[in-house]
Amino acid sequence: MGGNGSALLYTTIGELIRKYRGQASLSITQLANVSGIHKTVISKIENGDTKRPEWKTLKAIASVLKIPPQQIVEHYVDLEQRPDALLELLLEGIKLADMRMVSRVALTFLESPREETYTLLERLYHFAGTVTDAEVKLTLYHLIVKYSRERGVPPYIAKGLLQTYLIERLDLKRLEESFRMGEEIIHYVDFLTQKEQILFYYRMALHAHNTKKYQQCIQFCKAGLALETADTELTARAYLAMINSYYFLDNFDAVERHLDVFETFDYGFVPDAAKTTRGIVKAKKKDFDAAIPILRNCLDEGSRDIKIHAANELMEVFFQTGEMDSIAELLKREEEILPTNLQTPYKHVSIGRYYQQKAKFQTSIGLVDEGMKSYAISLQAYGTVNALEEIMTCLNDILSFFSKSINLQYIEMIQKVYNEIVSKCKKQEVLG
Repeated sequence: MGGNGSALLYTTIGELIRKYRGQASLSITQLANVSGIHKTVISKIENGDTKRPEWKTLKAIASVLKIPPQQIVEHYVDLEQRPDALLELLLEGIKLADMRMVSRVALTFLESPREETYTLLERLYHFAGTVTDAEVKLTLYHLIVKYSRERGVPPYIAKGLLQTYLIERLDLKRLEESFRMGEEIIHYVDFLTQKEQILFYYRMALHAHNTKKYQQCIQFCKAGLALETADTELTARAYLAMINSYYFLDNFDAVERHLDVFETFDYGFVPDAAKTTRGIVKAKKKDFDAAIPILRNCLDEGSRDIKIHAANELMEVFFQTGEMDSIAELLKREEEILPTNLQTPYKHVSIGRYYQQKAKFQTSIGLVDEGMKSYAISLQAYGTVNALEEIMTCLNDILSFFSKSINLQYIEMIQKVYNEIVSKCKKQEVLG
């Protein structure tokens, strides 16, 4: 039987301590001398005269007797009702990375008769906010949501769901699933503070953009803007996501109209982003004479984050105009073009697009080996964020090339990359 099971053979903490003291061949006096706990205190605990010993007292005794903390907690959590003491115990569970202990102690905390349910939920919610470990935070927020549902406390259903969503959305492999989590919050949004509502709407706007839900991105951004009282960097980034959504919906007039507003935001990334977007829109409108100088300027003077977007658009323009020498020159600048900060799905897709166009160029000039390697890198980049539409487009490019000549070596290489992507997706589904 495991450690926790053996602990339950002893009905009290006193019996547990007496058992381990006997195994250590220590008298109460000897244990007192080593632990620094007075022998009278130890005696009263063993005899059951002290019903709720202090946790620090038990820790000192357990440390000397080498009693597993989980065993002490199994007994102590049933005795303790004081919220402050239970929070101390909760910290112990977090240190041990024992999620079962964390859940049990947190639930006992919420069930304490010493304070009102709402107050206890509020305290645990704020406590969870101080925790750094994501798994622990999720465990606590899930418990807060569940307990709030059972007790009918919608404000903490809303708050718990929001914090859970803000953590889960960081997993780039589960963007669709976490977006659905965010959608549930819509039903409770009125129970959030105005600040929390703004945060929710903007994060959902960015999330919707990254999952190609462009109409929803626009709606979420507008909902946040309607509540916003001060410009923040998050406001500016959500606004840019809205502009990009209009772009992907081919509403270029709306893009240019909103760019005028976007340029009033006073954040470092704004000028480059606005200029690049204007250049891209010009390119989409086939105004290449205006687009190319703007995009070249972005490539020459823009920040590292926007260079790849300018490069991708320039390559697309050059393919249309047949300027293959210009593509060759652009590819020589690859080291300065590729982004180093890959925190968003959009960046991974941009890298995939870069290598896909690079592969198209390489195969067109007879560099087949190099081209197939670039296609493989492109597929891997798309696969990182489950960009299925882009994966299919890339595979279509490859199939179009193979329609002219078939080489089993290249087919096997691409198939290997494709199988890795599928395997990762299936594994993620199982974990989800």
